Order: sequence, then C-alpha cells, then structure tokens
Amino acid sequence: MNSSLNQGLATKLREGTSKSHSMAESADFIKCFLQGVIDKPSYRKLAANFYFIYAALEAELTRHKDHPVLSSLYTPDLWREGTLETDLAYYYGTDWRNQALPSDACKKYVSHIQSISNTTPELLAAHAYTRYMGDLSGGQILKKIAKQAMGLKDEDGTAFYEFPTIKNHGEYKKKYRAALDTLPVDAATQDKIVDEANFAFHLNMEMFQELKGNWFITLWQMLWNWIVSRFQSNSPVVSSGSTAV
Repeated sequence: MNSSLNQGLATKLREGTSKSHSMAESADFIKCFLQGVIDKPSYRKLAANFYFIYAALEAELTRHKDHPVLSSLYTPDLWREGTLETDLAYYYGTDWRNQALPSDACKKYVSHIQSISNTTPELLAAHAYTRYMGDLSGGQILKKIAKQAMGLKDEDGTAFYEFPTIKNHGEYKKKYRAALDTLPVDAATQDKIVDEANFAFHLNMEMFQELKGNWFITLWQMLWNWIVSRFQSNSPVVSSGSTAV
C-alpha cells in the first residue's frame, strides 16, 4: 500500500474522536477526579483495571512488533504494565496479584483487544493512540491531583504517570503522531482505525460508569466530613484531645 495515502491519520484521529473525548471528560467519574474527589479504595480499582488493559495491549503490540503496520508503534518507552505493578503493590500490598481483579467492563475491554489482535491487528493502533497520547498529555496534571487528594508522599502510588526515559513529552508526542502519519494503510483502513478509537473511548466510559457509585459515595463522605469538621470547629466546647473527622 502507498503510505502517502494515510497522511494526516493523527489529525483524523484527533478530530474524529473529539466528541468521544469530550463525552469521556464529562463522565461523573472524571469530573470527580478533576475536582480532587479521590479515595484510595476507588482509585486502586481503577489502577487494577488499567493494569489488565495495558498488560493485554502491550502483550499484543509486542506480539505484532514486526507487523508492517504496527512495527513503528512498538514503543516500550510508553509501556505502563510495569509502572502499574508498582502502584498496585503500594495500594494492595505484596499480595496484590491475588487482590487486584478486573471488573466486568475491564474484562470486556481486554477481550476486545485480544480479539482484534487475532483478526485485524492494525486496529491496535487506535488503542495505542487513545491510551498513550492521553497519558502523555494529561498525566502530570492527574498525578498532582491524585497526590494532593489522597495525601500521597514522594512517588508513592503515582508511578503510572512517570515516563523516566521520555524527557520531553511534547517532542515525543510529535514523533508518535509522525509515526501514525506514515503507517502503510489506505483511506478505508484509516477510517476503521478512527472508528476503533471511538470504540476505545466507549469501553473506557463503561469502566468509569462502574466506578460512578464508589465516587459518589466518596463525595458524600467528604461532604459529611467537612460538615462535621465545621461543626466541631464552631462548637463552644471542644476537648483538647479531640480530632476533627
């Protein structure tokens, strides 16, 4: 196939998924996250789901590292499986492999990645784009929010957001987009990749929907703690040994 046919695939992906991107950002889970409504029990469930998704995606990208379309997207600098193992050991402890389990939506996501890898592996490009470009773009902001909201110290629980071998995220993203623009795919395959990227956003939103209940409980807990704290601080009789909730 003529690689010139796919000039602008990165732009097609960005523009073609803009609506899905906005919908994902409007999900209750993400809105709570961005507002700093985060607790460790809920966050570790998200990290566990991500672990299984990235492990599956990276295994399939490695499997197809010599594939004519996917070879240039074999980029271990971006791999997240190892960083998530570090985070899960922090949140769950040394027995994390027996405690961190995939949710139903996560299982569906993983199964889909494995399915397309067996039938139309070039569509893995959509999942790589959706996951890794998002990680590089917003990761540092999310890391700061997570650290502040959960009172994390140093790098505890935030290894997922670290890319130690990538010094300049902006330059790396430019190179990645350039790689997308030189994939040897025709216009019809481009469209399929864009459609698949939109489906990847849908799979993510299904996972966020699962966590919605946990995050609303957390929001109410934080609100209740704030009310109790305000009441105690305004109480005329507070013992010297009392501690605000």
